Amino acid sequence: MRRPSLLALAPAVVAATVAAPLALGAQAPAQPAANVTSAPVALPTGWQMRLDRPGAKTDGMRFVTMGKGLHATTGPAAIFWDPANTASGSYTVEASFTQTKAPAHPEAYGLILGGRNLDGEGQDYLYFIVRGDGKYMINHRAGAQVHKLTDWTANAAVKPADAAGKATNALRVRVGADSVRFDVNGTQVDAKPRGGMVGRDGIVGLRVNHMLDVHVDGPRVSAAGSTR
Repeated sequence: MRRPSLLALAPAVVAATVAAPLALGAQAPAQPAANVTSAPVALPTGWQMRLDRPGAKTDGMRFVTMGKGLHATTGPAAIFWDPANTASGSYTVEASFTQTKAPAHPEAYGLILGGRNLDGEGQDYLYFIVRGDGKYMINHRAGAQVHKLTDWTANAAVKPADAAGKATNALRVRVGADSVRFDVNGTQVDAKPRGGMVGRDGIVGLRVNHMLDVHVDGPRVSAAGSTR
């Protein structure tokens, strides 16, 4: 059963929470995004997908509920979101990611927030991602343009993949009144002043890059300062 997606909180706090994962097998045939030209990808009810490269092959891609979480198996890089999952005001968004297999070279996964027009030409979102070599990055995407806010940066808080290609990293973004803080495994790795595309209201979701197999617990949204 899905949780209510909208919380009746004061305007200064989060406007919505993320839907609880569905039971395994509760998949609905996807309506593929406009830039998906190969096999449709079955998605959990309410979720949508967009590829980075229009027309990229989606054969073998999967995004499904699994246990108490979500599981992404990608070919091309993609973002995943449920339009009902939005946040506004001061809020925290977090998720735990487990890379289960080694890709051919380090690839990234993480959170998107402040999303707008994600299925249109003017897609717009902030993303905070980590990869298997122990580095993180923060970017903003607007249409076909990518604005680099923090380039790939090594940080001891990011767990690198082991010899089998496995790693688990918990990502959290804390959006406050005038700052946005980025945490990995409970340690702050970066901070930006809030303004413009950084820390704004919008859709919350996931980003999983090329040829990855990643299990996700989340995303979850809570009011600023909440411990849940």
